[in-house]
Amino acid sequence: MSLFDSTPPQAGEAARAPDKNRPLAERMRPESLEDYIGQEHILGPGKPLRRQIERDEIGSIILWGPPGTGKTTLARIIARSTNCEFIPFSAVLSGIKEIKAVMADAERLRRLGSRTILFIDEIHRFNKAQQDAFLPYVERGDIILIGATTENPSFEVISALLSRSRVYALRGLTAPEIVTLLRRALPVVNLRAGDDLLEQIAIYANGDARQAYNTLEAAASASPEGELTAETVESAINRKVMLYDKSGEEHYNLISALHKSVRSSDVDAALYWLCRMLEAGEDRLYIARRLIRMAIEDVSLADPRALEQSVAAMQAVHFLGIPEGDLALAQAAIYLSVAPKSDAAYQAMNAIQQDVEQTIAEPVPMNLRNPVTRSMKAWGYGEGYQHAHKFEDAIVDMDCLPPSLAGRRYYRPTDRGLEKRIAERLEEIRRLRNQ
Repeated sequence: MSLFDSTPPQAGEAARAPDKNRPLAERMRPESLEDYIGQEHILGPGKPLRRQIERDEIGSIILWGPPGTGKTTLARIIARSTNCEFIPFSAVLSGIKEIKAVMADAERLRRLGSRTILFIDEIHRFNKAQQDAFLPYVERGDIILIGATTENPSFEVISALLSRSRVYALRGLTAPEIVTLLRRALPVVNLRAGDDLLEQIAIYANGDARQAYNTLEAAASASPEGELTAETVESAINRKVMLYDKSGEEHYNLISALHKSVRSSDVDAALYWLCRMLEAGEDRLYIARRLIRMAIEDVSLADPRALEQSVAAMQAVHFLGIPEGDLALAQAAIYLSVAPKSDAAYQAMNAIQQDVEQTIAEPVPMNLRNPVTRSMKAWGYGEGYQHAHKFEDAIVDMDCLPPSLAGRRYYRPTDRGLEKRIAERLEEIRRLRNQ
């Protein structure tokens, strides 16, 4: 028997124990990998960590990730799946004295043929001397160390421990993953709820399952009829719930309002409609993709940096998540709204598409073909081609369109923003070609 007698309960034991007074997040801890939600990048079928667990070949590891992503739960599942003694150890509450007592107990268990998993929550809170105290026991195999941290282990865990452990980065849970967890919890709190409201809680939780469970529990206590409503969710998260069907009309109405406000250079309206979509829980990457389209379709070469700003906003959203990434979307919306507008490239592509559809597909002129072989050169491939860099100003009078479309103009730049300079340059090129 372990000094702390904290072996994880066997499957089903937790469900039988009275637990109505325990936090919902604790009651809902999964007991097997099959019930564990998220972290497919390290626990999916065939992934190294999953194979180690299934083969009972687990070694010391560091679980690094945001709060509420399942670090403690995963450690308990590992202990249960590998039939090891499980000793939870808090870096907040323990010191060198407690470490030595636990290590002595683990060494005794090893001599009796039992393995011990020592789970250290918030391992980054241990100082260097305290972390050093674990080293000999990890090296001898007295313990399998599983450390959990929200901080970068490269900075917070000593290199000696890192070299003897493998670091696994856990990601914040996605909204659909949290909705799945909340749906499982509904019978436990005797509550009925639609996925739209559960999604609002999931978005508010920002990847933290514990936060989501706490919010659902608070909302359940405010739902005497056993039915989750927008009002009870608003009360639990302390903000207004704005619902709309992401695949229905309101979804398209809002994105249309945002797009037309940007096109009309109405920055305040653009920000308003953007905020409406964010508050309603719209997929941030969807908004980012639409802003990129606006940069291409409505700003274009009048300000080429609009596309750079929009792509950068998309990357920031992907990197930062919610809510920090929302500011990047707002910044891009402002930039696009105040940028000079042009749809000249869009109109040019439409005109070209029409000609492609309505005219025959003429062969590529011989002067534009590349004479890859000697025979091709003999057949006239490349004949009459003028290499621009061999001419003054790199301007040639060679036609590159098919003969039936020669002289056709598709791109007609505006006099707004950079396109005014582009138009002047095009006129200069045409003048030089005619000389």
